[in-house]
Amino acid sequence: MEEEGPAEATIDFVPALCFVPRGIAKERPDKIVLTQEELARVIKETKDRLDSDGEHEDDDDDDGDENETGMEVDNENEDGDDDENIDEDDERAETRSINDEFGFEQYDAEGNVRVADIGNIVDPDHQLPDEDDDSEAEDEIIKPTDNLLLVGHVQDDAANMEVWVFNEEEESLYTHHDFLLPSFPLCIEWMNHDPGSDKPGNMCAIGCMDPVITVWDLDIQDSIEPTFKLGSKGSRKKQKEAFGHKDAVLDLSWNRHYEHILASGSVDQTLILWDMDEGQPHTTITAFEEKVHSIEFHPSEAQCILTGSADGVVRLFDCRDPEFVNASFVKWSTPGEVEKVLWNCTDPNYFIVGSNDGSLHYADKRQAKKLLWSYKAHDEEISGICFNSEVKNLLTTTSTEGYLKIWNFNGTEIKPVYSHDFQMGRLQCMKQCPEDPFTLAFGGEKPPRCRVFNIKNFEAVRQVFGVGGEAQE
Repeated sequence: MEEEGPAEATIDFVPALCFVPRGIAKERPDKIVLTQEELARVIKETKDRLDSDGEHEDDDDDDGDENETGMEVDNENEDGDDDENIDEDDERAETRSINDEFGFEQYDAEGNVRVADIGNIVDPDHQLPDEDDDSEAEDEIIKPTDNLLLVGHVQDDAANMEVWVFNEEEESLYTHHDFLLPSFPLCIEWMNHDPGSDKPGNMCAIGCMDPVITVWDLDIQDSIEPTFKLGSKGSRKKQKEAFGHKDAVLDLSWNRHYEHILASGSVDQTLILWDMDEGQPHTTITAFEEKVHSIEFHPSEAQCILTGSADGVVRLFDCRDPEFVNASFVKWSTPGEVEKVLWNCTDPNYFIVGSNDGSLHYADKRQAKKLLWSYKAHDEEISGICFNSEVKNLLTTTSTEGYLKIWNFNGTEIKPVYSHDFQMGRLQCMKQCPEDPFTLAFGGEKPPRCRVFNIKNFEAVRQVFGVGGEAQE
């Protein structure tokens, strides 16, 4: 009798994080309770989109034996007919799975949804709890002193974004609400530009394994679909042309000076500057030889954007002239693949680069090709970098090896200060609180998987940098 192998490990980790500044979110986010007709419409649109995606995947299969990332795939079966039968079986299995998940078997012969079934999903008489009677009502209120923390969460084959509330003064952190995402989240960018409105918004853009960027209104609590999308896979049946990215979106950067502009870097080796008011690409930069891993607009020079790609090259573009942007840029070469690029917030003439081999590189944008210093900081790829806006020589980094490291640096050298293992497995991401640069959020793959921590808790930080008394986690 054969012994059973070990159970397959459960996928459960946080690949992306983003803080929302205080005082932005609505005190009471809008709650949406769908009517039966509205839910029927959403389900119908979702089914149409999935049908379109399946059609798009069929088109991709016709283009050759390449997977989504462009890697060659060996086919063991050289018989075309057998391959076709296998594909048909896989498609039928996928359709059954989709039907099970979304309940599309509830459609009748005319494509309508049986209302009796919808009544089991949404209660049309749903009432909000009485705040006087419900002890949790206070948690529903977002205070001016609260930060929102946007947490991309992947669990097995499900992906969602959790909206957490963090209050540093009260030392509280809890999940406020969440919503489902169409695919695995890779990056999250907050922005207060709301297209079509003359008032500031509270929006976030999410880049996923899917090439279409989804934009969500954070002041709407129970969204089941994004406010709008950037990009389209196209549809041959509906005669809609594809536009935007053709593969996964790896990083996003919002232009805080031209608030209608959002940049995105992709596996498809392009950088797109989106005009969110138009919902269309404004400029597409193709001067890359590999995946675009990391991008960031300059803090004060709105036309400049820094990029890092898997070819090991950092490129600085001036986007004022779209016709020449692909031909005119400054570049720096580094060993390995560039995972992160970040401007120094205390002196934006300088920037830092994190590589997949755990190295850090520091450079001056006024000195093309020259690296001021390089240092082997971690044993694995750099997953997060933060400059401290209050202490100009304090730098923090994280790596997939699981360590947070704190550094003392200047224009000529970098020195280690402290290293800490939070026991969260591979650290996938790190972000800094906008109001307190000592407070950092981490995403990992072991419980608690998301953690907020103030590095003033470390005695070495207080001694080396002379920062205040001991903070609380």
